[in-house]
This record gives sequence, C-alpha cells and structure tokens, in this order.
Amino acid sequence: MVDAREYHERTKHSPRSVREDDFVLDHDNRPRPYKTYEDLPKRSLPAIRPAQGATLSAVAESTADPLVDAEQVPRTDLDRETLATICYHANGVVKTIDHQRRTLRFRAASCTGKLYHVDLYLVCGDCDGLPAGVYHFDPSTFALDVVREGDYRGVLAEATGGQNGVANAPVTVVTTSTWWRNAWKYRDRTYRHAFWDSGTVLANLLGAAHALDYRAEVVAGFADDPVATLLGIDPTEEAPLELVPVGGAGSTKEPPAGAPAVDPIAPETVPLSADPVDYPLIHDAWEQSALPDGDAAREWRERCREARGASTVEAVDDGGGERVALDPVDHETASARPLHETIRRRGSCREFADEGPSRRQVGTVLDRATRGVPGDWNDGRASGLEFNDVYVLATGVEGIPDGTYQFRGDESALERLGDADRRTKQHLALDQRWAGDAHVNVYLLANADELVDRLGNRGYRLAQLEAGLALGRLYLATYAHRDLGGTGLTFYDDEVTEHLSPRATRETPMCLFAFGRRDD
Repeated sequence: MVDAREYHERTKHSPRSVREDDFVLDHDNRPRPYKTYEDLPKRSLPAIRPAQGATLSAVAESTADPLVDAEQVPRTDLDRETLATICYHANGVVKTIDHQRRTLRFRAASCTGKLYHVDLYLVCGDCDGLPAGVYHFDPSTFALDVVREGDYRGVLAEATGGQNGVANAPVTVVTTSTWWRNAWKYRDRTYRHAFWDSGTVLANLLGAAHALDYRAEVVAGFADDPVATLLGIDPTEEAPLELVPVGGAGSTKEPPAGAPAVDPIAPETVPLSADPVDYPLIHDAWEQSALPDGDAAREWRERCREARGASTVEAVDDGGGERVALDPVDHETASARPLHETIRRRGSCREFADEGPSRRQVGTVLDRATRGVPGDWNDGRASGLEFNDVYVLATGVEGIPDGTYQFRGDESALERLGDADRRTKQHLALDQRWAGDAHVNVYLLANADELVDRLGNRGYRLAQLEAGLALGRLYLATYAHRDLGGTGLTFYDDEVTEHLSPRATRETPMCLFAFGRRDD
C-alpha cells in the first residue's frame, strides 16, 4: 500500500521516463466512453433551460449561496428541467462531429484524452416531475438510469457526518471515476486525472447551478464505502470522488430523517472493452485516502479548515520582486457571454496567433478563475485558492514583459521571478509545441508533503481537486473571451519545480493550463 506522497513520486514525468517509455496504445481495446446498464429502467429528461448568466460572473462565485450579498434568496423550485440543465452543462454531449467515418461526441467539460471517465449520479428526494431515488445520468441518451427508488439522502448525510449542505439539499450530485476508461491511455496517472477531470466537470456544474440562482458547494469529506454501496459500484473499478449538494437554503421541505438501510446491489453493465487492464496503484492510492465513517469525515473537515492556506511560499522567499499590475475588468464592463454559450464553444486550442492577449485579458482570466470555490473545507465561503499557488510563464503578452511570475490574487498583480521564453515553456510542458505557442502557461503548485502531514492522504486529493476546479474555471474564463482559447497539458514535474525555485522549492505541480489568442 502506498501513501499519496509515494504515489505522486512514482507517477512523475521526467525527460528520461518519457524517452524510455515503450508503451503503445491498443486501439482495439479502447474502452467505451459511456456507462450503459443492461436492464435498468430509464427516465427521460426534458429540454434544458440554458444557463444565461454571464460566464465571468458565474465562474467567479466563491460562496455556496450565489445571492448571499443580494436581497434575493436562492431558488428552491428544483424540478426535472433544472436537473436536466445542470447535468447537460456539467457532463452532457454539447457537440457532435463526423470525422474519418467516426462520430465524435464532445462533452461539456474538458477531460484528459477525451476519454470521459467521470460520471454523475443524482441522489434526490421527490422533485417536481421526478420521484425520490438514486439515478445515473447517461449523456449518450440524455436520460436518467434508475439505480434505486426511494429517498436515500439520509445515507449521504450520515456519510458526511451531518454536513449541513448535504443534509438539507433536495438533490446531491455524486461524481465518480471509472478508472479503466482513463487508464487505457494514462495508466497509473489516472488517479491524478480523476481530480483534474472531475474538477472541470464540477466547475461547469457549480457555474450552471449558480447561474440559475441555486445554492451549490463541493463536499470532499465523506465516508467512501457507504456512498459506493449506495450507487452500486465497485471502487476497484469505479469510485466516488465528490458530492455536490444543490439547492436547500430556505427550502420548506423537511430533510430526511435518518439513514435508510442500503442493500448491496450490482447492476449489470455493458463491458467497457474486450480486455480491461488493471492498474492496482490507482485503487490503492484511492483506498489509502478513503474515510471510514461520518465521524471521520467530520473530523477531517475540521482539520481542513485549520489547514487553509497551506502554502510555504513566504517561508521560502518573502518576495519583493517587480510587480506587474493586471487590472482585470470589473463586473460592469466584463464580457456578458452567457455560460451556456461559453460551454458549447469551449474546446482545446492547439493553434495560437503570433500576437498575444492583452494584460487586462490575462488579468481577467486569472482573477475569475482563482477566487476559490465553496466547499465543506471552507464552510461554503472561499477567499481565493487555499492549497495551491499560481505561477505564470508569459511570452508575447501585450503589457507583460516575457518572464516567469507568481500570481498575487490579493494584489491583482504578477510578481516577477525570472525569465521565460517559448522554448522553456515548451520543454517544461512535456516538450509539447502547444505550450510554447500559447502566450500564457498557468501552473498550480501545492506543498504535497505538508498537506499529507496535516490532512492525511485525502489532503492530496483536495490539492488535486482544487487545482482541477481552477483548471475548469480557467477554461471557462478563457472561452468567455471571443478571441481567446486554451488547453490543459501535462509536464515534467521536477523540472517545473526547479524552474520556479527558490520560490517553489517545497512545492510540486498539480496541473497546467496554457492559453492565449487563438489563430482562427
């Protein structure tokens, strides 16, 4: 059994590890991108209500209640249309393209390798048009598979140790990862990708819920096995990652009383591929981070709140470098592009123009994407990223000299740390050309050792998840601009740390997003 630190070390990329890797993809064994049950009943979903809220406002929301500073109160009229809308914007099929005799279906949120290993389940009470039950969202048919009938919300409330948002929510969305769907290509690194990819899905989900004026937050602390049993999944193959209660504040409906008994079930599904390959390190890392019961979840949540801001930057180097003010646009003058439109046009840009974005555009993207998300680890009120620091390598940006910087969100400024050029950007990002061509490379780094010391192996999950949520918001904030595009990439772990040292000496990269002006 390995702890999170050993897992991270064993799954690092280096020029040598990549050069000596002789792995070849078996395209005949590629897994199906959808989970399909053999015989569960389905409930169709109605047409969606497009989330028309402005993208740059929706993705910047840092409180569970989107109207906490307004006179209005959050909506509580959760119905089947609302659930359809949230599922579509988070994990639905938003674009279909015929290419080389194949039909390609693109999802709402970015996913490593477009392998779509993240699924959504709904655990709800009686909603308008939908009876209480446990449902699986099937993007391929835009319908809900009926996993269980009845109100099982008390199971989730108990698994979280009575966390208020879950106990009072009319519906809680559960994300899972089916390991083999991603491990087919990325093997042991899939455990990292589970939180990157669920993070991008949840960034969309939170944005849609908040744009529709519903309360929503991410819950990372819960007993894992009871949730897996409720969903009828085997964690060696598919495991729960996060919970997102939606609605609930001001609800007149009574929360469920107690947790009903849950009999184990194992619904039959269509095989993912002819010969799935097992990567024990993935499940091992997940299992080592699992919590046994609600009491442990509650205790872990309290430790998280005490550990907020677990960055070691100040201890290594107290700064003082030259600042570049970013001057992001305010809400009154920001782009009003609706979230629905942004999600439908989002892609993974590979071609960038010679002329880069403006300093203000870069500042706006960074400002909106890094305000932090509401979660159980911060009582539903974020004040910026809490476990990751943000570093920027910029070239060709109007108003920002080429160089390496740390983003100072509290100042809306970049602090210069050193030089950077296109060749450096490309090399650090696994020698991928797109990173060099992009004008801005955004790295999120965390002190994994300190987080594991404070929060156990689940602290590593939280650092990766926070980075994945920021990644999802970076996508949305970028594509809210008419002329910008971006893509998530991977990297040579230790070489990134070395380049950013001494500032980042004790930190390790969690994820990378490269963006700039598109070459259309």
